[in-house]
Amino acid sequence: MSDIQAARPQAETTPLRRQPVQQRSAKRVEQMLDASAQLIDELGYEALTTTLIAKRAGVAVGSLYQFFPDKRAVVQALTQRNLERFVASVSETLNELAPEHWWDVVDSILDIYLAMHREVPGFSKVHFGDVVDRQLLDETRDNNAVIVDALTDILAARIPSELDDIRFALTIANETADALLKLAFRRDPRGDERIVAEAKSVVKGYLASKFGEA
Repeated sequence: MSDIQAARPQAETTPLRRQPVQQRSAKRVEQMLDASAQLIDELGYEALTTTLIAKRAGVAVGSLYQFFPDKRAVVQALTQRNLERFVASVSETLNELAPEHWWDVVDSILDIYLAMHREVPGFSKVHFGDVVDRQLLDETRDNNAVIVDALTDILAARIPSELDDIRFALTIANETADALLKLAFRRDPRGDERIVAEAKSVVKGYLASKFGEA
């Protein structure tokens, strides 16, 4: 397995009271996460309750509490699942590129994020957790830092620079893209294409100033 394939989101905390061991229990947990995502789309995070989640998932509230202490923990698990999907998509895209074309992944990362915002239930309301808690993914780091660390692991093999320099540059790029994409979605629920294009240009220009263009 390559370093890129081995990359994983680096969230250190788990919201689960216990890990589902049997396939039936794992399926039930997935149903709860799917239900919470649907309800977040419909009602928002503040109106979400464990009772509503259990009812939508078709399970008893007591069954939900076997795995999650409260709604925050359910949404934390949902957000971690979304992060895993995001990182897996970025890794897959980069693995499909020739080594000298790693630069194309800059566009792809933003495209993957946009697709999740438009298509993944609940994602447009909570993104990677800041709406709930700026340290939802990991109690020792903010959510954006967790994302940056995962991207650093993925890109480090392709960028001939010190790891700390890569992480710092990706931090600036990520915060810049985050701010611009929030503006894009304020202007248009599906993301103002002109602002998205500008975000790609700004981020690529900044990274080119640090690492050169591929």
